[in-house]
Amino acid sequence: MHGDSAAGRAGLPAPGSTLALLALVLNAFVWGVSWWPLRHLQGMGLHPLWSTALIYAAAVVVIVWRWPRAVGQLLRTPVLWILVLAAGGTNAGFNWAVSIGDVVRVVLLFYLMPLWAVLLARWLLHERLTRWAALRVLLALAGAAIVLKPAGAGWPVPASLPDWLGIAGGFCFALNNVMLKRESARPREARALAMFLGGMLVAGALALVLGLTGGVAPPPAPRPDWLLPALALAAAFLAANLALQYGASHLPASVTAVVMLVEVVFAAGSAVLLGDQELTGQALLGGGLILGAALLSALEPDRPA
Repeated sequence: MHGDSAAGRAGLPAPGSTLALLALVLNAFVWGVSWWPLRHLQGMGLHPLWSTALIYAAAVVVIVWRWPRAVGQLLRTPVLWILVLAAGGTNAGFNWAVSIGDVVRVVLLFYLMPLWAVLLARWLLHERLTRWAALRVLLALAGAAIVLKPAGAGWPVPASLPDWLGIAGGFCFALNNVMLKRESARPREARALAMFLGGMLVAGALALVLGLTGGVAPPPAPRPDWLLPALALAAAFLAANLALQYGASHLPASVTAVVMLVEVVFAAGSAVLLGDQELTGQALLGGGLILGAALLSALEPDRPA
């Protein structure tokens, strides 16, 4: 899952740093290429929302089995349910968007996260709006305008459901990260359960509600040809989250944030190689500005406590 990066901003520790970096790259790889198995499952009749709900249900079972006390911790901490909704919105929006839209465009719009993070941190964490933060906002907005600008005339606004889902998923991702920072003193297993439970509940609820209107087809009858790939994807997502937890706990937060951007490279490369998509100059320019904002977010100097 896109999630927790709680390490400090100290210098890069020598012991285990290579393994930690590889763990973060593994997380970025799984998320960057996840669109392909999700589209494969969609082709077999399993809507991305149902895929997401099933994948995270399997992960919830593993977490509850491994850390049973996390259930009580979550139930006794109402504020963590904001994390449930934020993580659920992140995964439902991202997985649905990359399954039906232009992968590169969706991922770039998703990574408008630094823009939303500035606004949410000001509101929820009472962080001061610095010059660095203002520059991040301007870069992200300029990048989004270029990515969204139609080929001809017109306003640079979201033009399709995948656009809106990518933007909404990025907003939820920012809220997820801000809430993780705000509730960093909570037990890690409770936060992990909240994030995976959110992926199951939000995606499942959306699938049920949209199913009533005919917008989402019910899942097909259980068959090995789609059930086994879905369980394999669940294992991959769980491994990716554990890799993120390990990497983020052994590296500075600034390093973690930069390495996570490799996800964009994996997504763009796999989309070009497997999805018959082309990288346009417009996407490269707008994407460069959006990623520049994300890099500034990672490299911003520490503020005094």
